[in-house]
Amino acid sequence: MRHLGAFLFLLGVLGALTDICEIPEVDIQLVEKLGQRLLPWMDRLSREHLNPSVYVGLRLSSVQGGTKEKLYLRSLKLDYQQCLPGSAFSENDGDCQAKPSMGRLSLYLLALRANCEFARGRKGDRLISQLKRFLEDENRAIGHNHKGHPHTSYYQYGLGILALCVHRKRVHDNLVGKLLYAVEHDHPLHQSHFSVDTAAMAGLAFACLKRSNFNPDQRQRITMAIRTVQEKILKAQTPEGYFGNVYSTPLALQLLMTSPTSGAKLGTACLQAKVALLASLQDGAFQNALMISQLLPVLNHKTYVDLISPDCLAPRAMLEPATTTLPQIQVPETISVTLQVLSLLRPYRQAIPVLAGSSLEDVLKKAHELGGFTYETQASLSGPYLISVMGKAAGKREFWQLLQAPNTPLQQGIADYRPKDGETIELRLVSW
Repeated sequence: MRHLGAFLFLLGVLGALTDICEIPEVDIQLVEKLGQRLLPWMDRLSREHLNPSVYVGLRLSSVQGGTKEKLYLRSLKLDYQQCLPGSAFSENDGDCQAKPSMGRLSLYLLALRANCEFARGRKGDRLISQLKRFLEDENRAIGHNHKGHPHTSYYQYGLGILALCVHRKRVHDNLVGKLLYAVEHDHPLHQSHFSVDTAAMAGLAFACLKRSNFNPDQRQRITMAIRTVQEKILKAQTPEGYFGNVYSTPLALQLLMTSPTSGAKLGTACLQAKVALLASLQDGAFQNALMISQLLPVLNHKTYVDLISPDCLAPRAMLEPATTTLPQIQVPETISVTLQVLSLLRPYRQAIPVLAGSSLEDVLKKAHELGGFTYETQASLSGPYLISVMGKAAGKREFWQLLQAPNTPLQQGIADYRPKDGETIELRLVSW
């Protein structure tokens, strides 16, 4: 609470004096504790668990994983380069049947830049060519009249442009124009509402293009789009201080830190967000590797745009594994969580007994074991997400939403959310 009091004091002192997003220094021990949560993730070197964002987050932070970090980058290179179309391994290696997605490939390119590497040579050319093909496919899906939608999302579209930009690869005006139009006409949507994450990623892509002096014919539109995104993100700030929610706030801060805007509101808003994040850190909110990797750069006053010219020689503190104390032997407490599915012709509702501290994924597994409930998940960089419930797969522009009954959307995925005793969780099929 002492840290929170100090930052609250700074709100009044600094907030009114600055129109830029400045984040005061954070206790290095707090940063180290956050970084320590990534160390176990760096031991997971299977294709399913490799996450380039983990590497990027550490390289842009004030802490490092030492040998683990180097091994992780090596594993990323082996996996992403050998599984691209045209690779000598890709035709014969059965493990390479699933090619890297657009988002994963973009993050891998960010990881290379975080190590001060450019995508060069035959391998590098394949990486860049594949990402450009992804963007061209998305461009065609959106259509010349902007009536369509990307196969993935505008978040991944913006991430792809950002990845090419930091590698100093020019992106055609037509491709940039699609993202500009989306921002100008309020298309950065996710799940039928304004997405702070998507808008922030688009803004970071534009900030990179502007800083690199790319697409000069669209420079005025790019400048206006950055301002538009900033204003919308500021309007999305909650009374608690978050931009959208706690997990979208780090990416929003990255954008707000890239360039100043008019008025003192920006400085105050960023300090409020920092106070809220510190409170959430003390409550243990950040456990997901992807979310941690987006927050660490902010705490080190860095953003993804800094990958244009990363400082690979900056000193970083060595992370040591967190020390654990053996808990006292206690009788496990069993809690009851009600799981319900009401959006199907044959509704499901059942109280599921699980151990206290279980994740929502544990609840789903237990419900399946008890019978009468089925589900399927798919791996992603932010953890497993539902793709099918009770035999009903989410169709195009549909998703299985997680809610705390009756209508409170969960901010965490099934692997991270831990229901409380007596809570009712609904899985709802919705369209967007």
